[in-house]
Amino acid sequence: MLSATQAPVAKPRLSRKTMAAFGVAAAVGIESAAVLRKGYRPAGDVIVQCRAGHRFTTLWIPGASLKAVRLGFVRFQRCPVARHWSIVKPVRADSLSEEEQASARAVHDRRLP
Repeated sequence: MLSATQAPVAKPRLSRKTMAAFGVAAAVGIESAAVLRKGYRPAGDVIVQCRAGHRFTTLWIPGASLKAVRLGFVRFQRCPVARHWSIVKPVRADSLSEEEQASARAVHDRRLP
């Protein structure tokens, strides 16, 4: 019980910016863990495939997207092979032959928007 001369002690609270930073860090961590669990490369130059079956290499950054619209595990971006917009998803490099990997790495989308 508090006496008349004691003031209640306030519990320290985290600011909104700190909470937002924790939320972003948690989202990036969850996305990276899911990508690793599925056997894909988590970041960097990743081989992806559009819905039309074209394979190319793109810069994949967990939690960020400079030239694509993120839709969970897939992204909506421009396919440089056929020059169309499509949903793309990562492809496991070990599921491709050496020739298919070389072909996909030969075509890279734009580095920056």
